[in-house]
Amino acid sequence: MGRSVSYPSGSLVAFTVLEVEDENDWDFEYEWLRDEVVERAMRLFPSLEPQDGWRGREDRILARNAFADFGISIYCGLVAIWIVERNDGSYWDADSRTARSPRARRWLAQIAPRFDAEFGDYDCLGHMSNGEGIYRKRAA
Repeated sequence: MGRSVSYPSGSLVAFTVLEVEDENDWDFEYEWLRDEVVERAMRLFPSLEPQDGWRGREDRILARNAFADFGISIYCGLVAIWIVERNDGSYWDADSRTARSPRARRWLAQIAPRFDAEFGDYDCLGHMSNGEGIYRKRAA
C-alpha cells in the first residue's frame, strides 16, 4: 500500500519539496530547510518561539505559541509544513482554566491565507485509494 506525507489531523498544511542532488547531502539539506522554515515562520508570526518536539513519530514540532504547534514532516522528498492547535497536557490544563481552544481556532483561521501564501509551493489535488497523494506545482 502506498502513502503520502504525514501531518497532524486538523492542520493548516502547505506542501513543498526537498530537492537533494547528492544523497550524501540529505542531512545538510534537511537541516537547512528546517532552519529556513522556522526563520520564515517566526518572522511571519512573531508569537512563535522555538520548540523541539514531536507529534507522533513523523511530525516534528519546530516552533510553538500559546495556541499552536508549527512543524514539518517529510516523506520521499515531499515536505508538509503545518500549523495546528496544540494538544499537549499543559495546553489543555491552561484551557480548563481559560478556554483557549476557541481562540486558537480563530487565530488559525486568521493566519491561514498568509501561511498558505508563504509556504505553499504545491497543491494537493487528492489521494488515490492506496493512500498516495497527487500534487500539482503552483504557478509562479
